[in-house]
Amino acid sequence: MTTVLLLGFGGREHALGRALAASAETLHVAPGNPGLAGLGTLHDIDACDPEAVVALARQAGADLVVVGPEAPLVAGVADAVREAGIDCFGPSAAAARLEGSKAFAKDVMRAAGVPTADARVCETPEQAAAALDAFGPPYVVKNDGLAAGKGVVVTTDRDAALAHAAACGRVVVEEFLDGPEVSLFAVCDGTTAVPLLPAQDFKRVGDGDAGPNTGGMGAYCPLPWAPDDLAAEVMAQVVDPTLAEMRRRGTPFTGLLYAGLALTSRGMRVVEFNARFGDPETQAVLALLATPLAPVLLAAARGELAELPPLAWRDGAAVVVVEAASGYPGTPVLGGSVELPADVSDAWTIQAGTGLADGQLVASGGRVLGVVGLGEDLEAARERAYAHLSQVRFPDGFHRTDIGVPH
Repeated sequence: MTTVLLLGFGGREHALGRALAASAETLHVAPGNPGLAGLGTLHDIDACDPEAVVALARQAGADLVVVGPEAPLVAGVADAVREAGIDCFGPSAAAARLEGSKAFAKDVMRAAGVPTADARVCETPEQAAAALDAFGPPYVVKNDGLAAGKGVVVTTDRDAALAHAAACGRVVVEEFLDGPEVSLFAVCDGTTAVPLLPAQDFKRVGDGDAGPNTGGMGAYCPLPWAPDDLAAEVMAQVVDPTLAEMRRRGTPFTGLLYAGLALTSRGMRVVEFNARFGDPETQAVLALLATPLAPVLLAAARGELAELPPLAWRDGAAVVVVEAASGYPGTPVLGGSVELPADVSDAWTIQAGTGLADGQLVASGGRVLGVVGLGEDLEAARERAYAHLSQVRFPDGFHRTDIGVPH
């Protein structure tokens, strides 16, 4: 149907690559990882270099460029691709500030009337200390800029919260939100937005939500405990008002808007926005999407989402369990050998932090793999994910054993 250039190299891009390869005529990936190599043609370029991306898109004859990671978006890659006359799924640098700056996102939410945690932007340690004392524990301190999913500290230790604020410089200190967290992705074309299935991820490194925050140790969808109208509520209270405010500012948002939400005792609140698909929820959500993905993203890039029929979803549930390298989320042990079982129809492996050394698959990052299981219900999907994971040979790895247990 179309030729797609996908930028990125991690787990979310491997999951996107699987979906795009099934619905596009040709797939190119830059820079890619060993998992993506089996889906399309890899190109070794800097995904944050707008000129290099445009040159590759022209060379490949790309009809659509899909920007996976946040860094190229903030660097203006989507702007350059559009200026070259090529359709692009991903927000402009100005719109990507919804992820690139926590303070900017808070300002947009306030202007749009989007429910979120009360917060203060702090430039100095003294301001951070005053904000911490005003909100009280548990303390929530967020790096204002991009931090690869590792810029947030939630702790009852005031000294640790202050240390994080001092290390980051400009931070957002906000009130702690109680209640379960939910992730909702919305495909946006600047005016129209289409929600994907709500999902829940597991941020803490250890079973029972013990230990420090990570980029995510697993996820599942759908959410059997959530209200049936949750997605509609999020669209009405969060996504649509945010898109309207971004249009009002002259920076319409075209791409994937991720809303991280807390369902608190006082109602739904936005924890954060991201401007792209997120790990590991993407791996679970796309596993259940029956509608071909490439035409949906192309319609969004062209401002034509309103013309598409509703998305179709497979029955059942999906669970993804992250296998991480020892030491994660601190300093991971890299270079360990990884052996994978063959993918099957109801369970497969997504490669994230992987590379090749002398032809051997090895760990090259903190979160190395995502193992996806499908089932007729959540428990069956969990069983298949963990059964498949038991066949992975990665001596340096570890994982949580309670992914898919609602929390």
